[in-house]
Amino acid sequence: MAVKLGSQPWLPRFGKQIVTVDHTIQRVTFGRVTLLTLAGLPELVLTVRGRKSGVERSTPLLGVPHDDAWLVAGSNWGMPELPGWARNLDAADEARVTYRGRETVVVPRRSEGSERAIHWEVLVEVWPNYEVYARRTEREIPIYVLAPYAD
Repeated sequence: MAVKLGSQPWLPRFGKQIVTVDHTIQRVTFGRVTLLTLAGLPELVLTVRGRKSGVERSTPLLGVPHDDAWLVAGSNWGMPELPGWARNLDAADEARVTYRGRETVVVPRRSEGSERAIHWEVLVEVWPNYEVYARRTEREIPIYVLAPYAD
């Protein structure tokens, strides 16, 4: 059901409301339940400092564990513009991921070339709608690898 709903062309219009509902569910369940986890999908909360404001912002995202890191896609539901969190992540040296109640400092980087092709397949296996989103936009959807910071 979540995959079918996620493919609907009208869904992006409700992005802010969806995020608000997700934040509310997380707050009342102390971070144990999210919209995506209710649908059986892996979700993380990405916290990254704003590139202009310097203010930390937290965004719930579909985050796929892969090779001791997480993969996230800057799909923005296939909208023409990159999501704000992705622009902030591009400018950041580090960020934080909260996954299943555990916070980890991560080093973000964009996945490129043949590595990106592999990561794209991993993401599409979990969320087939990334293919739908890629068809909706002329930009290449960036994939970010969020690797735990190594001391």
